Amino acid sequence: MEVDALKSNPLTESTFYILLALASEPLHGYGIIKKVELLSENTIILAAGTLYGALENLKKSHLVDQMLIQDNSRRKVYQITDTGLEVLSHDYLRMKKLCLIAESILKKGEK
Repeated sequence: MEVDALKSNPLTESTFYILLALASEPLHGYGIIKKVELLSENTIILAAGTLYGALENLKKSHLVDQMLIQDNSRRKVYQITDTGLEVLSHDYLRMKKLCLIAESILKKGEK
């Protein structure tokens, strides 16, 4: 899927938070779950199955990569790709614009 096609489709809230969690550092699955809970102030609680399904979709779309770990750990560590960061930034700007529009309309209604 091309970047323009990815940008034209809004991210789900869970996917947005997963990419946001990975934007600051590579993480393993449990680390992603905990970081999403922290960033969302416990409004997004990801089950392991939901997370790994989302990560597989993100890998297929080239938004995240699985890192190769040199130790004997079985943990899989994920990192956001440049494309993932671009899509995340685009969706952030889309939502920011929506909020500014909503704010201006709602303030007019506060007479």
